[in-house]
Amino acid sequence: MPYKKIKLRNPSNAEKKAFLFLMQSLKIPINEAQKLIDKKRLFCNGNLVEKKNEILQGVVELIIYENAPKGVKIVYENEEFAVLEKPSGILSHPNGRNCAYSLCDEIWELWGREACVAHRLDKETSGLILVAKTKKSQVEFKAMFEKRAIQKEYLALTQGLTKKEFEVDLAMALTQNYDDVKTRMQISPQGKRALSFFERVEFYPDFNASLVLCKPFTGRQHQLRLHLFHSGYKILGEPLYGLKKEQVEQILDGKLSQEERVKLTGAKRLMLHSQRLHFYYKGKEFDIGSKEELWKEFCGDKI
Repeated sequence: MPYKKIKLRNPSNAEKKAFLFLMQSLKIPINEAQKLIDKKRLFCNGNLVEKKNEILQGVVELIIYENAPKGVKIVYENEEFAVLEKPSGILSHPNGRNCAYSLCDEIWELWGREACVAHRLDKETSGLILVAKTKKSQVEFKAMFEKRAIQKEYLALTQGLTKKEFEVDLAMALTQNYDDVKTRMQISPQGKRALSFFERVEFYPDFNASLVLCKPFTGRQHQLRLHLFHSGYKILGEPLYGLKKEQVEQILDGKLSQEERVKLTGAKRLMLHSQRLHFYYKGKEFDIGSKEELWKEFCGDKI
């Protein structure tokens, strides 16, 4: 497991407030100390510390994340940022103590704890992901994503023959059915605007599948997935949309075999791939494309 508990030294065994103890022991600013407490990482004499002003005396322990790198493809790298090929099935960021591996294992091993993903991809989405190496570049890229200054393109394999070109301009919101899967989104006029453009690149009649170029002009959660599903073109391997709650839970909990999932959804994974990133940074143009071939992963050598 990537998380382990370590003891923090308190040489004089003096009473100190929790946030101050962390700041002095780890040489970190107050906001980072508060984050560790909020994330329930700090313990004193075996008891969870939940308040920043809580007085600590005795054995102080901290849960930390240990890197467990497996190797990752670096597509581009300079001093400020890097672009990686994220495999399908890998989280962009650890989501709790039961997360055995995430892309952060690779990022922190390569460039240290200051580096982080500048945006996120769904766990099952593969492809290009931008990594900010410094705090400064992290702030800059976050602002660029918020201003839509970074253009993203995806490739998807969908069921059936799609239209040659089509646009979807439908607002989205988190599902309000609390008996449903909590991460599932829905089309809703009360939600935030979501605009996507789609273009069929190829149709594979032997598989009844279309290779579709997807361009999101807004950045909503599951935007491309829901817009395609709503248009009648479900992405192959889709684990959320178009399935019953029980089926979704079986997939998310890993209770279906690969063969069962292929039979249910058409593919062993969500066939959505981050294909291209295009932006200007510090006066220079960057147009970075993925070298992975999504369609070959699905169709093999039959095309």
